[in-house]
Amino acid sequence: MNDDGKINASSESYFVLLGFSNWPHLEAVLFVVILMFYSMTLIGNLFIIILSYLDSHLHTPMYFFLSNLSFLDLCYTTSAIPQFLVNIWGLEKTISYAGCMIQLYFSLALGTTECVLLVVMSYDRYVAVCRPLHYTVLMHPRFCHLLALASWVSGFTNSAVHSSFTFWVPLCGNRQVDHFFCEVPALLRLSCVDTHANELTLMVTSSIFVLIPLILILSSYGAIARAVLRMQSTTGLQKVFGTCGAHLLVVSLFFVPAMCIYLQPPSGNSQDQGKFIALFYTVVTPSLNPLIYTLRNKDVREAVKRLIGRD
Repeated sequence: MNDDGKINASSESYFVLLGFSNWPHLEAVLFVVILMFYSMTLIGNLFIIILSYLDSHLHTPMYFFLSNLSFLDLCYTTSAIPQFLVNIWGLEKTISYAGCMIQLYFSLALGTTECVLLVVMSYDRYVAVCRPLHYTVLMHPRFCHLLALASWVSGFTNSAVHSSFTFWVPLCGNRQVDHFFCEVPALLRLSCVDTHANELTLMVTSSIFVLIPLILILSSYGAIARAVLRMQSTTGLQKVFGTCGAHLLVVSLFFVPAMCIYLQPPSGNSQDQGKFIALFYTVVTPSLNPLIYTLRNKDVREAVKRLIGRD
C-alpha cells in the first residue's frame, strides 16, 4: 500500500468477475447457450482449418486467410469463454491476477489482429475481382504469409502497449470486475485515479485499428461494386456475391459491436449493455463465421466430397 492508501493491482492475488450475477435466474440458461455456441465455434473453425489443410484445391490465398481467421476465432473465444463457463457454473467467480492480465493481453491482441486480418481478406477479394489477370502474381504465397504475419504482429504489439498501461493503473483494492472477462474498459472502471490518459490512448489506437480498417474495407468493396456492375456473366456475379457477401457479413458482425465498445470512454457505456455486446462478439460471431463462409460455398462442398471419397 502506498502513502495515499492506494493498493496497486499487482499486490492483489485475484479478481472477482461479476459477469451476469445481477441476473442469477439467467445464469443456467446462459451456461447452456454459451456452451452450445462455444462448441459450434470449436467444431466449425477446426473443420475449416483441417479441410483447408487437407484439400489441395483449397490451397489458395482466400482459404489461407480464412484458416488464419478460423484459428484466430478459436483462440479469441478460448481466451475468455472457458473461464466464464467455470465461473457461471460455480459459486466462486474468481480469476487470478496473472490469469486476468493474460486474458486481457490475449483478448485484446487477438481482437486487434482480426481487425487487420479482415482488411487483408478484403484486399484479397479486391485483387481477385478487379485485377484477376494479375491475381497469382499480386497474391504470391510469400506475400500472403507476410500479410498474415503483419496482422498478427500488429495485434500483439498494440495489445502490449495497452496491457502495460493498464497493469500500472492503481485499483485501490477494488477486485470486483463488472464483466465476464478481463478487458481494458472494465479494468479502467476499477481505478480510483484519473484514467483519462488511458481512455484517450484506447480511443486513439481503437480508431487506428477499427475505423481505418473499416474505411479500407469499404473502399475495397466500393471498387468491387463498380467492377461487378460492369460484369456480363451471371455465373461471375454469383461467385463474387458469394465470396464477397460472406466477408462483408463477417465484417459487420465484428466491427459494429467493436465500435460500440471501444470508440467511447468506459464511463460512456452502460455496463450491462457492454457485457451483452461483448458476449455477442466473443461467443456468437466466431461461431457464425464458419457457417457464413461454408453454407453456400461450392468449393467447400466439393472439398468435403473429395475428402470422404465421393468424387
